Formats: sequence, structure tokens, C-alpha cells
Amino acid sequence: MKELTHYIDGAHVNGTSGRFSDVFNPATGEVQAKCPLGNNEELNKAVEIAAAAQPAWAATNPQRRARVMMKFVQLLNRDMDKLAEALSSEHGKTFPDAKGDVQRGLEVVEYCIGAPELLKGEFTDSAGPGIDMYSMKQPLGVTAGITPFNFPAMIPMWMFAPALACGNAFILKPSERDPSVPLMLAELMEEAGLPKGLLQVVNGDKEAVDAILDHPVIQSVGFVGSTPIAEYIYSRGCANGKRVQCFGGAKNHMIIMPDADMDQAADALIGAGYGAAGERCMAISVAVPVGDETADRLIEKLVPRIEKLKVGPYTAGDDVDYGPVVTGAAKEKILGLVQSGVDQGAELVVDGRDFQLQGYEDGFFVGPHLFDKVTPDMDIYKQEIFGPVLSTVRAGSYEEAINLAIDHEMGNGTAIFTRDGDAARDFANRINIGMVGVNVPIPVPLAYHTFGGWKKSMFGDLNQHGPDAFKFYTRTKTVTSRWPSGIKEGGEFNFKAMD
Repeated sequence: MKELTHYIDGAHVNGTSGRFSDVFNPATGEVQAKCPLGNNEELNKAVEIAAAAQPAWAATNPQRRARVMMKFVQLLNRDMDKLAEALSSEHGKTFPDAKGDVQRGLEVVEYCIGAPELLKGEFTDSAGPGIDMYSMKQPLGVTAGITPFNFPAMIPMWMFAPALACGNAFILKPSERDPSVPLMLAELMEEAGLPKGLLQVVNGDKEAVDAILDHPVIQSVGFVGSTPIAEYIYSRGCANGKRVQCFGGAKNHMIIMPDADMDQAADALIGAGYGAAGERCMAISVAVPVGDETADRLIEKLVPRIEKLKVGPYTAGDDVDYGPVVTGAAKEKILGLVQSGVDQGAELVVDGRDFQLQGYEDGFFVGPHLFDKVTPDMDIYKQEIFGPVLSTVRAGSYEEAINLAIDHEMGNGTAIFTRDGDAARDFANRINIGMVGVNVPIPVPLAYHTFGGWKKSMFGDLNQHGPDAFKFYTRTKTVTSRWPSGIKEGGEFNFKAMD
């Protein structure tokens, strides 16, 4: 049995707590590794090392820090297949999906190469008689991130790349369900030239999380995960005086107008609803066709597409649309919510409850599901399922459709499919959701814009990546300076005036 480690002070370090978490192969259901669960002592050691290493890194000019990011991008491209293989084996997502996970993280690293420009302050000459005023963006010190299982490469890079580019040290607490890729990323950062102690990985569960939230040296904490945990981390971190950004759950609606290209809409829902087995915070889990005729046409288009979906292990190559979910507990939760939908009166049009894959009967595979005639009072509508389950809520009008998304407590992403520019513009302006797609089903912004939801999908006032990341990981210091004049009338310099 493989025993994983922490990564502290540039070395793999065995856990000392005596506690471990199982790391599964989701395709077979077998335990393939043990992940150490860190304690206060291990976290304290990492913080001590980070605090000692950070001042010299902060004093390194931004251009040299950017060169480390440039080299890191080269190494990510070199090891792309190796990283994707490790990611797929622990998470279960298909190989192309795993490569996409790494690629979207890499793009944020590329953005961070612009640190010399992004860290420039402001300057005002002669703000008053003989007075100049300027601002500096300075690093926070030791920062930390708590990342989820569903993007074990992308989200850590969304956090540590800007933190390091700004001159901070960073301590990463990844998901204990798939921890190998974060460990590999830490190694690659040091191969790229990052000094030891600046990026460290402490694996763990709630004990490690609480140690991060309570440690007085850690200045900021980032988190991505479920809304209840996001609320907990935000409140405890803020109570301890930290800068905190927390991204929670989602229930993303896609409105389909009667004039939409129905084939385009159906294809979009297949990718956005079932890709990565639905384990994405930007997955579309609610389709909202406007009018019964639109709904009937949409269902007619969806059913044959869903029935053709191929579910299997990542080792099957490109012949698989999505793989297993991450654990047996995740599978049980998904199927439990599916059953609740049936019990509460939704129409299960495509039933994947009995899905079995020959040779992988113990794997965590969940067949695709499609519900019709879902209503807002049902659990499958209110809760984030995080599985290959698409719910169809029929709306009688555009106003009813848009109000469904407006009234839901989650506000991560949404989309509208239409040929009507006026409807699309109205939707984009009125919707109270952080990321909006117009004929785009998964509106994840590129690295040079920011990523973040509204309402109970996000706690904090700064988003991930883009310009907001450089604001989150720095403090602004404003300097007002005045120098006494040493120049006499006639241009002669008076040295005594400067004494």
C-alpha cells in the first residue's frame, strides 16, 4: 500500500499524527494509497519554515519571481500527461478532462508572469508644494489555501500562483481524496526555481483546517468547496483577523428560450450537465425551457444523446464521456437524491440507477439521469447534487424562468440560450449571479478576468484569479513624502539646508 506524504521545506515528509485517509481508485473501488492527516504540530512546522523563507522572496524583484512562473509553465507542459495520469487515477475523471484541469491552472500561472506590471503602484508628482505621493503593493506574508477534490490541479494553481507571484509564502491543504497532484506541483515549482519553504503541502482534514484558521502568522485563507464549509471557514477565519475568500456550492440554471437552436442547446446541456460526472461547481444542473412546446422539443433532443453517453474508466481513452464519481459515499448521496426526486413526484425520463459496468462492479460509477417536471420545492432542485443528474424545470414565461435563478440562494453561474439579443442583454443585466453565459453553457472566465459567484456561492469581496487575485494577496501602502529644498535663489545649492 502506497503511503503518501506532506511536502515541507522542500522535502517529502511522512505524517506523524498516526491518522490516515483512504485514497481510492474510483474505477475499481480499491484503496490505492493512504494519505496522512496532519495535526497542529505539522502545520506549525510548515508555518515556521514559510515565515523564515518569505522575507527574502518578498525582497526578490517581481521580474525574477515571474521567471520562476515562466519555467513552471514549461514544466507543466513537459509533465502534462504524467500529471493527468495521476489526477485521473485518484479522481476518476477522463484523461482529456484531467488534462483540461491542469491546463486551466496553467493559464492562471501564465497570467501571473505579468506580475511586474500587475504589482506596479500609483504615483502623483507635486500632490502639494514639494510633496509627492505614491503607493506600493506589498505581500501579506504567509498565506494558505484549502482546495477541493474536483479540481486537484487547477484550483491549487489558482491560489498559489498569484500568492507566490506577489511575494508571499503559501501553505496548501488539498483534498485528502486526491492529494498526489498537489504534491507533484510543489515539486515542480521548486524545480522551476522557487526557494524551499515557500510552497508547502500539509495534507489533512478538519484538524488541519482549524489549525490554519487559528494560526496567528497566516494572514489569508482561500477556500473552494461546499457552502456550509465555506460559511464556517469564512466566519472563523475573519474572527481571527485573516483576509478570507471562500467559494461555496452552486445550482446553475440554463434558460432555453423558444427561439433557441435546440440542437445547440441540447449539445451544450450534455457537456455542461454530464461532463466530469457532474462534479463541477460550474456544471449546469437545471435546464429551464420556456413553454411546454420548448420543453417537449428539448427533452426529445436530450434523451437519445443521454442514452448514447459512454461511462467508463479513464483507461478506456477517448471512448469515454465521463468516469466514476470520486468515492462510494458520493455515489450513495447522488442516488439518494435521485430517489428523493422520484418520491417527490418528478418524472425520471432517463433512469441510470441500475447502471453497472462489467468488470468494474465495485467502482463508483453512476449512470446518467434526466428528470422532467421538477418543481422548486423538491430536494433535487434545492440541493447541489454534484453528479450526472439534470433536472428540467418548465417555465411558463421568460419572467418565470429568470426569477427561478434570481430567487435561488446559490449564485455561481447561469446561462441563456436564445437568438434574441434583447432577451440576452436583459438577462445579463438583471440576473443576480456572478458568471453569465449567453449561448455559452459553462461561463468560466479566462485567467485575465476574475472567477466568482454571488449570494451563498461566495463569501468575501474579492474573486479568484485575474486582477482580484493580485489585490487579495497584497496590501496597499501609500507614502506621502516631502523633502526640504536645498537650492538658493540664483541656483546655488545650499548643503546646510540639508543638514
